[in-house]
This record gives sequence, C-alpha cells and structure tokens, in this order.
Amino acid sequence: MTQIIVLPHVELCPDGAVIDVEPGTSICDALLGNDIEIEHACEKSCACTTCHVIVREGFGSLAEAEEVEEDLLDKAWGLEPTSRLSCQAVVGQVPLVLEIPKYTINMVKEGHKK
Repeated sequence: MTQIIVLPHVELCPDGAVIDVEPGTSICDALLGNDIEIEHACEKSCACTTCHVIVREGFGSLAEAEEVEEDLLDKAWGLEPTSRLSCQAVVGQVPLVLEIPKYTINMVKEGHKK
C-alpha cells in the first residue's frame, strides 16, 4: 500500500486526510474510494479539468502525463508545474502529498455548497 496525504480543502476534506492506496490505482479513484468527493465531471475520461490536483510531494514518481492531459491542464484553474489530472495519474510505490485546488472551471456543479 502507498500512502497519500491530502492537504485540507475547505469543502472536500476540511481536516485533510491520510489514506492507504493500492499501487496502480488512479489518484481520483483513491480519493473517491476514501470519501473525498473530488469532482470528475467527465467521469474520468480525460475530457475536463475538474479532478485537477497539485502533487506537493512525490511528483517525480508518477508516469509522465500524456499530451491530451497536458493540453487539458493548460485550462485548469491554479495550474502549477506539479499539476496533474487525478483521473490520469496512477499511484506507484512512492508516498504522495496532494493539494486539491480551491476552484475548478466546472460551471455546472451539482450539490455545490455556498
């Protein structure tokens, strides 16, 4: 199992979280499987940026992003050099520290808290 530390996010994970994940699992599936309801408007098909995360530690352990993901990331709110789409980034053996950005560019979010 690989540890993922999720930094606090006001809506999705106010206290942060530490989760153990089976290597080979996408970051998005890992978060969703641990009750961290990250947006994934395109149902994890690499067609939006709502599952954007910033990898604060362990970025180098992830496989390189493919061109489609890179192109989409250019549209993500709060893009940083260690940004990834969590539906495309697969957990390996190295622990990760993640930040979920405060905003997404999703204009139609169901169940949004004001």
